Amino acid sequence: MEDVAAFAGVSRSTASRALNDDAYVSAAAREKVHAAARDLGYSPNQAARSLVTRRTGAVAVVLSEPESRLLDDPYRAAVMRAGYRELADVGRQMVLIFSDIREDLSRTVRFLEGGHVDGALVFAPHRADPLPKALRLLRIPVVFGGQAAGIRRGVHVVDFDNEGGARLAVEHLVAAGRRRIGTIAGPQDQSAPIDRLAGWRKTLLDAGLDPADLAEEADFTLSGGANAMSALLTRHPDLDAVFVASDMMAVGALRTLDAANRRIPEDVAVVSFDDNATLAPAMDPPLTSVHQDPREQIHAMVETMLQLLDDQSLKPRQQILPVSLAVRASS
Repeated sequence: MEDVAAFAGVSRSTASRALNDDAYVSAAAREKVHAAARDLGYSPNQAARSLVTRRTGAVAVVLSEPESRLLDDPYRAAVMRAGYRELADVGRQMVLIFSDIREDLSRTVRFLEGGHVDGALVFAPHRADPLPKALRLLRIPVVFGGQAAGIRRGVHVVDFDNEGGARLAVEHLVAAGRRRIGTIAGPQDQSAPIDRLAGWRKTLLDAGLDPADLAEEADFTLSGGANAMSALLTRHPDLDAVFVASDMMAVGALRTLDAANRRIPEDVAVVSFDDNATLAPAMDPPLTSVHQDPREQIHAMVETMLQLLDDQSLKPRQQILPVSLAVRASS
């Protein structure tokens, strides 16, 4: 810093204020300091800066799922990419943490409370997951992507309208004249698939249709979707539509329907959830899917995080983001 100040012909304090974008520095002095920093190859000492600002410049993105499933899941991959981009855009470094087994829990909590990050964006959807409750003890701000497991109040949450999205999907199928509408639901220990299943059931009842025995639970994987579709066809060979709780499971369902010589959408219409850009439009036929953009969720989470860093007294709130239906040839 002293070298930069001498090179620019200003005091050390002026050089420091200029590099920290302080408003009380003239434009001419700021330009001289930045030019000197570029010419000298100056970069700030983050450790020293952290001692003064009590900020690390890093934010953790915590995914509470088995890493093998996360890396194979195109939706979670989109979440990770969006997290990196949004944090980079506001000058923050993303620290990615997988927390799956109990040993991961204690390690994750120790790391987060050890002063390595300024806050955490947490995706911990399982209702039995102990992570959300453990994180409430931290002194750093935490924002949850999706409903926090086992916690109804006192946390910041950004989620999509999962029940409303399911309603859009089923109303579309009903309007197309479908009457035997099954569903492949996601794991019922997570809030999002619970809400999607509820939206499917309520919409069928509102339309005067019977949802009894038309639901099959799976695990958000391709094989899970394929097996669930097979079970539904075995019980209900007259099925004429299916609402699938994720694009990945829908790919498996399409394969099962094709193997069973069911034409799509003539015999069985298919609508899924996520509208993943690498999956839904690329299927044969292209999937009708409820559109949710992980970038919108991450953007809202980062905005909330920045507000909390400025004012940790910000009252907890739940933001529910709208979804839409991308209609394609599968329905």
